[in-house]
Amino acid sequence: MAKKARRGRPPGSKNKKKKAGRVAKAGNYAKMEVGQLRDYIDSLQGVLAKKVSEQRTYFEAQLAQLGDYVSKKATGVVKAVTPGKGRAGKRAKPKPKYQSKKNRSLKWTGRGMLPTWMREEMKGTRLKKDDFLIK
Repeated sequence: MAKKARRGRPPGSKNKKKKAGRVAKAGNYAKMEVGQLRDYIDSLQGVLAKKVSEQRTYFEAQLAQLGDYVSKKATGVVKAVTPGKGRAGKRAKPKPKYQSKKNRSLKWTGRGMLPTWMREEMKGTRLKKDDFLIK
C-alpha cells in the first residue's frame, strides 16, 4: 500500500517558523547594560508611536468614507420623510353615491360596509343597491 503524502514540513526539519513578536531571549535583556536597555526601549517606543499613527490615519480614512456613506443615506432618508415633498395636503372626502328613499339626508359613499338604513330599506322589498344611486 502506498504511503500518503504528508503536508507541511517533514519531521525533524531545521527551518521551523520563527514566532512573531519575539525579538530576543529573556536572558539577553538581563545581560544588557542600563544605557543599552534605555536605547532599546526608546527605539521600541518610536516604532510603537509610528505604528499607532499609521493605524490612526487608516481608521480615520475609513471613518471618513463611512461618514460620507452615512450622510448620503441620511439625505435620502430625509428626502423620503420630509412632508414638503410628494403629495401636498389631505385627500378630498369622497362624494356620496347612494341616498335613502325615505330620508334624503342619509347618504353613503359606497365605501365600507353596507349602512343599516340601506339594509333595512332593502329588507322585504325588491330594491337593490343600484336603486339608491344618486342621479
